[in-house]
Amino acid sequence: MELFLFIILGLLFSLAIDVIIGELPTKIHPVVIIGSAISFFKKIFIKIKNRLSGLLLIICTILVVNIVLYIIYLICKVNVLLLFIVFFILLSSTYSINMLLKTASDVKADLDVSIDKARKSVSYLVSRSTDELTESFIVSAVIESLTENITDSYVAPIFYYAIFAVVIMIKPVNNQLFYLLLIPMLYRMFNTMDAMLGYKTDELINIGFFPAKIDDVLNYIPSRIAGIYVVISAYLLKLDGKNSYKIMRRDARNCPSPNSGYTMATTAGALNIQLIKKDTYILGDANKNIEKEDISKAVSLSKLTIILFTLTVLILLTLIYVII
Repeated sequence: MELFLFIILGLLFSLAIDVIIGELPTKIHPVVIIGSAISFFKKIFIKIKNRLSGLLLIICTILVVNIVLYIIYLICKVNVLLLFIVFFILLSSTYSINMLLKTASDVKADLDVSIDKARKSVSYLVSRSTDELTESFIVSAVIESLTENITDSYVAPIFYYAIFAVVIMIKPVNNQLFYLLLIPMLYRMFNTMDAMLGYKTDELINIGFFPAKIDDVLNYIPSRIAGIYVVISAYLLKLDGKNSYKIMRRDARNCPSPNSGYTMATTAGALNIQLIKKDTYILGDANKNIEKEDISKAVSLSKLTIILFTLTVLILLTLIYVII
């Protein structure tokens, strides 16, 4: 019973921390620290001009994450309340609901001020040049960034948290609270590696190969789950749920990534718009002109997707606990 309550409270309290307070300060944010470790090992292993460089970087970064997290765990273990608080805070750092939704809404607000301000804001979200983007392409870029990140900014880390929670409910292990936190943290590590190294440039094509492939594997199931929840949310919000599912089936694989299209395509279908990244992909049909109000609709769709997925996780964890 104590373990089950901790698992549930861990999820709920970490959610409250992220939604109400937001991100931790940069200097102590685990993802920033992980990024610094990745940069450090990148400088060392990038001199190896083959894919072994990426494997070595992964191994060394995993060791650092394990050691630092275990030291924190041992220190906090001396006091139950301290352990709970630190656990909740660190778990909240493995996802980012507050920033994900706020960033999209902020760009919409910037569009109300001037297109130049919106171009600058959206440049922090996407890798493409934004200097000459029209309003419709800015809106498209915001919705793409928002919905693509539903998977890796929330659904995937919680998916892996829940999977390991089930494992330790069925078969308890030593230091299980440490591993319960480590699993989503390792997911965040691979996701950060992919964001930093997963590009097919001359510099990164070797060292980024394995981090990008592992990230693709880790996101394979969560992205498809997230896509289904976007469709369900579209029906509940009285958007075009039928078209959302149709466009997911038709266009989700149009993206270079095997996973990112599942939430982007479903959103395009739900809103009856086209999401376009020039020379890369087109998702959905232009049944209506894309406009800045579509950002608000995409934010609402994303919120409900996150809520429904969270409720499902809580219900399933409860049912599994009752059964076992």
